[in-house]
Amino acid sequence: MRGTRFYSVLTTALAVGVLAVPAAAQQRGRAIDVGPPFNAELVADLAEPWAMTFLPDGRMLVTEKRGTLHLVTREGQVSRAISGVPPVVYNVHGGLGDVVLHPSFAENGLVYLTWAEAGEGGTSGAAMGRGRLNPETLRLEGFEVLWRQTPKVAQERHYSYRMAFSPDGQHLFVTSGDRWMPETAQDNSDNLGAVLRLTPDGRAAPGNPMYSQGGATAEIWSYGHRSLVGIAFNAQGELWETEMGPTGGDELQRIEPGLNYGWPLVSYGDNYRGGDIPGHDTRPDLRAPEAYWNPVISPTSMIFYSGDLFPEWRGSALLAGLTSKALIRVTFQCTLAFRTICEAERFPLNARLREVEQGPDGAVWLLEDGGGGDDPSAGRLIRLAPRGSPPG
Repeated sequence: MRGTRFYSVLTTALAVGVLAVPAAAQQRGRAIDVGPPFNAELVADLAEPWAMTFLPDGRMLVTEKRGTLHLVTREGQVSRAISGVPPVVYNVHGGLGDVVLHPSFAENGLVYLTWAEAGEGGTSGAAMGRGRLNPETLRLEGFEVLWRQTPKVAQERHYSYRMAFSPDGQHLFVTSGDRWMPETAQDNSDNLGAVLRLTPDGRAAPGNPMYSQGGATAEIWSYGHRSLVGIAFNAQGELWETEMGPTGGDELQRIEPGLNYGWPLVSYGDNYRGGDIPGHDTRPDLRAPEAYWNPVISPTSMIFYSGDLFPEWRGSALLAGLTSKALIRVTFQCTLAFRTICEAERFPLNARLREVEQGPDGAVWLLEDGGGGDDPSAGRLIRLAPRGSPPG
């Protein structure tokens, strides 16, 4: 009953005009040609969108990097800015980041955000917190910071800050990048360069590999990571992650507790400033990726597809790419010799892709970063369905 009441309030709020439709939304529902095998629909225009998540009723929460959170309808109506969002540091990689719902969102309305938070002396670090979405006032009420990257540093890159709840809803996994300081990935006195396992209230989860050491170390689930930009569970309950490598060596890997994934000791890429990095074959004691890309794809997010609109994709991972400007499908039933995991298909979309999500009906939704136009801060929300299928 509480969940039903929550959504009746949301519907009422929309009906009385809480949502404001910008001029750009006049284009909503416009078919755009991205080539086979898709019917593509431009749903909404946005400003530097970064992440999205679906509410139980099919609406979406979308973050914009400069610090704005919007509620977006399937028809392309974009709300005014939701209030109660924490202030963000906007820089090279920082801003408002990921957004996920509490597993019991229908009952408690809790929304989790990550963002770049200011520190002293020009430093910054990732932070994670939550508040209750009030759909009547479009406000996150009682917002509280639950977790912080330690330490805050002057670098403006590799915050990472993607989130995923475990299938049982008991743990929140957060990616914490190396902050452009590779040595941090092997230093477990901080929580940089690592996948973290937390409780839903942001504390280190009991049972973590180094929990007994306390402090930031207790949060660590795996380490030796660089720029962790996608994290998702498959249907078997396995945790997978994708990360950007240096010059070459973007990676996809299964995450297991306590393992060292090698950065910066080994990589399939090279240093930006020149100089080789030993390959993974030189250190069999360090976990090698299940798949890698060189040239890079610049992955930004990932999901495991489980829908009905693309039945042949079920069980595949879908990765969004920036420099590749493509949607990439990875199969776990590879037919290449000596491999079981490999890239199966690549769909060029001629735009930097920041986020990929599966909609309630099985359509694939994308956030474009830059929109492929003259305004680098622009962006678009796109729905992909099979060619020949009716609009959603």
